[in-house]
Amino acid sequence: MRLAFKNLKYLQQILSSSRKWQPLSLSGVRSFSGKKDESDGNSYENDYIYDEEGNEKIRPGAGKARKMGKFFKESISKMFSLKEEIPRSTDLVIVGGGLVGSAVAFFVAHKQTNREREIMVIERDPMYTTASSSLSAGGIRHQFSVTENVQMSMFTTKFLRNIKFFLGLIDQPPPDVQFNHQGYLFLATPEKAEKLEELVKMQKYLGAEVEMFSAEMLKQRFPWLNIDGIEAGSLGLNGEGWFDPHSLLAALKQRNIGLGVRYIDAEVIGFTKKLSAPETIGNQYVLASVISRDTDGDMFETNCHQVVNCAGPWAGQIGELAGMGTETGALSIPLPVVPRKRFIYAYHCHNGPGISTPLTVDITGTYFRREGLGGMYICGASPESEEEEPSIENLDVDYEFFNEKIWPRLAHRIPAFENIKLKSAWAGYYDYNVWDQNLIIGPHPVITNFLLANGMSGHGLQQSICVGNAISEMILNADTYTVDLSRFNFDRIIRREKILEDFIV
Repeated sequence: MRLAFKNLKYLQQILSSSRKWQPLSLSGVRSFSGKKDESDGNSYENDYIYDEEGNEKIRPGAGKARKMGKFFKESISKMFSLKEEIPRSTDLVIVGGGLVGSAVAFFVAHKQTNREREIMVIERDPMYTTASSSLSAGGIRHQFSVTENVQMSMFTTKFLRNIKFFLGLIDQPPPDVQFNHQGYLFLATPEKAEKLEELVKMQKYLGAEVEMFSAEMLKQRFPWLNIDGIEAGSLGLNGEGWFDPHSLLAALKQRNIGLGVRYIDAEVIGFTKKLSAPETIGNQYVLASVISRDTDGDMFETNCHQVVNCAGPWAGQIGELAGMGTETGALSIPLPVVPRKRFIYAYHCHNGPGISTPLTVDITGTYFRREGLGGMYICGASPESEEEEPSIENLDVDYEFFNEKIWPRLAHRIPAFENIKLKSAWAGYYDYNVWDQNLIIGPHPVITNFLLANGMSGHGLQQSICVGNAISEMILNADTYTVDLSRFNFDRIIRREKILEDFIV
C-alpha cells in the first residue's frame, strides 16, 4: 500500500500542477556567478563548498580556488592510491552506467571525432548486482502497439546482428551475447484476436517479421500447447527472442573505456545550478556541476556542460535533485519514474517444450521461455493490481506468488508443467513510469542541459540501444533522427497526454 500511495502522490502532483509558467524561485538553485547570500553576505559557493571553519566539505570543481595545503596533501595521496580520480570538470555526465547509460556513452563516443567531448559515467553499483538489465529475462520483441516501440526494438535487433562492427576489438573474438531467435508468441482470446491481427499488420508494415496463427495452427506447430480459450496468436519469426544482457553490458563498457569514456564508482547526491542567462525566457536554468560521493564517502564537485539521467528505477530521485517536482510551473511536476519489483522463477521439467519454443505470453500475462538446455525454463508475471505490488525495500523473492498465481496458469496452458521442480528465483526492478508506462526522453523544458532517458517500464533492455543512439543525436545536434521519439518528451506529461502500450508483459 505504501508504494501505491507514493505512485498516487506522483500522479496527484502531475494533475494538480499549473500549466502556466510561474516565476522561478531561487531557493535551492545555487548561482555561482558572484551572487551573495542575503543572510550572511557570503557567496552561495562558499556556503556549499566550505564549512564554518573554512574546510572543504566537497572538493570543488575546476576553476574554483583551493587552499594550497589541501591541494598538496591531496596530490601526494594520489601518488599512493589506486582509486580512480573523479575529474573536476568534464563535458558530459551520464548518471547511471547500466545498459541505457552505457549505450548513450557509446554512441556519443563512437560518433564524435577527435574525442572533442569528455564523457564521464557515474555508477553507484559497479558490479551491477542490482542493475535492472542484468536481472532481466533478456527478452527482445517487435510486437508492440505503439509504432515507436516497434522501431526501437528493431533498431536493437539490427545492432545485435552487427555487434562485431560496433563492439568488436582487434585481435579479440566478437562479443557473444547468446542471441536466441526463437521469437515471442502472444496468445489472444476471441475478444482480442481481431485487435491482435490489426497490430500485426502495423508491425509488418514497419518491417517486423510477425505472423498470425489460428488456434488450430498453433496446436499443430506447438503440440505442447493447450488452446483452451485461445482464438489466435501472433508469432515473431525473425529478430525476436532473448539474449544475455550482462554480456552486452560488459561488451559496451569495455568498448567505451577504449573510446576514452571514464566510469566512476560513485553516487550522485546533488547538483549546482545557475540561470542560463539574466534575460532567460521562462526562467530556464542549467546544471552547472554534479556533486558525487565515492565509495570512501568523500564528496566531489565536477563541472559539466550536459547531464543525462540514465538512473533506471532511481531516475525519479535524480530528477528531484535536479529540481523536478520542487518548484512551480513545469518544475512542479516530478519525473514520474519509480522502482517496481518483479520476480523471475527458474524451474525444471523433464518432458517440457523443446528447443524451438518461443517466449510465450499467455492471455493471463504470465510468460515463460526456455533457459539453456536440459529442460530448464524461466517464467514470471506482473501483479494484477496496485495492491499486489511487492515491497521495493529489498530484492527478496515471494515464492507464494509462484505457487498461487504463476504455476496454476502455466500448468493449465502447458500440461507438461503440472510436474515441475522450482530450482531458483531472483528479483529485479523495473524503471516504472506511473504516468503511462512508456519512455520519457529528451531535454527538460526548464533545465535545458538535463536530458532524460527514463521510464521504459520493463522494456529498457530492448530499447536501450536505440535510446542511447537517440540521445547521442540530440547531444550532437543531428539534422535527422534515426527513430523519431519526439512524442515521448517530457512535455506530454506537462500537457497531461498519455501514450498507452497494449502489449504489456
